[in-house]
Amino acid sequence: MGAAMGAAMREALGAAMGTAVGAACRGLLDYKTAKFALTRNRRVGLLHRLLQLGVLGYLLGWVFLVKKGYQETDSAPRVSVITKLKGISVTEVKDAGNRLWDVADYVKPPQGENTFFLVTNLIITTKQAQGTCPESPSVLDGICREDADCPVGNPVVRGNGIKTGKCVMFNTTHSTCEIYSWCPVENDTLPRKPLLAEAENFTLFIKNNVNFTKFNFSNPFCPVFRIRDMVEAAGETFGNLALLGGSIGVYIKWDCDLDHPAALCQPQYSFSLQDRNYNFRTASYYWDPQKRHYRSLLKLYGIRFDISVHGQAGKFSIIPVAVSLGASIALLGAVTVVCDLVLLYLDSKADFYRKEKFEEAKPPKDKAEASV
Repeated sequence: MGAAMGAAMREALGAAMGTAVGAACRGLLDYKTAKFALTRNRRVGLLHRLLQLGVLGYLLGWVFLVKKGYQETDSAPRVSVITKLKGISVTEVKDAGNRLWDVADYVKPPQGENTFFLVTNLIITTKQAQGTCPESPSVLDGICREDADCPVGNPVVRGNGIKTGKCVMFNTTHSTCEIYSWCPVENDTLPRKPLLAEAENFTLFIKNNVNFTKFNFSNPFCPVFRIRDMVEAAGETFGNLALLGGSIGVYIKWDCDLDHPAALCQPQYSFSLQDRNYNFRTASYYWDPQKRHYRSLLKLYGIRFDISVHGQAGKFSIIPVAVSLGASIALLGAVTVVCDLVLLYLDSKADFYRKEKFEEAKPPKDKAEASV
């Protein structure tokens, strides 16, 4: 009896497996086609139209109007900048007398390009010669009471020279280390007002040329700015910035629509204060009639201008138009998928709509099969 039951179970299992394999084989040969069902569901219909309008608004408003998705762009133009300053000033400095300043004196470097420096104030230490002299009492490491405070050969920290091993009188109230240096040591008395105050009325010529190589389009632009106007546009007053110096960024932005006349392709200029307190030192060297070597040390304060140019240009092209339209068509297809999901799975009558949408089509039996 057990053998009979085992045989029956094997037969039933084999039949089940055969049925499953047959169903799988038949499923491989099934073909599904879309069935369109008109539904009177106002909520889903309203959602469908709103999503379609959203896609259309995105295409026309954002892609075409705002982003100009119908244009090919060139965002890496070749640019060149040439600058020239104009103006003359006269300064009166103790121990140096009156001095005339023209563009060769107050512009560093002389051939300005993307960066240049305008002198607005200065401290002059005249007739310096190499030798020994007392260190300045404003240098902490140079203050001393005895020779032991000035180890020979040690440089003065943040000072002007090398210690000789002697502590000497700087004046009636201060003793400092004697140093080997350019003597006398640098004057550190800053004028209360900028010596080149007239520099606020100097003019800056900027020759800016841009070349969008992708479209074979170039355009020069050559504005003239007054220095005071540039400083004020950066949010500072010329008097404050000229005293101790500073740095101003000049930003030039080209944004050209080459579907319009070339005359409308002009840059926008903006200015920003990057830093305060900017100075550096330079010197002029000479020999006196007795063949002694001297120099005049200048500590120059002024305004550094850093010029940067950025830009892009766009022009109509059929390729970005086709890409934008293709993306929008794909979004419209996604709208239909979203509405189907809402209708078939989220709506209160979802079961009814699923039965109406998915239907198995069985062909009618022929006469030979019907007579069997």
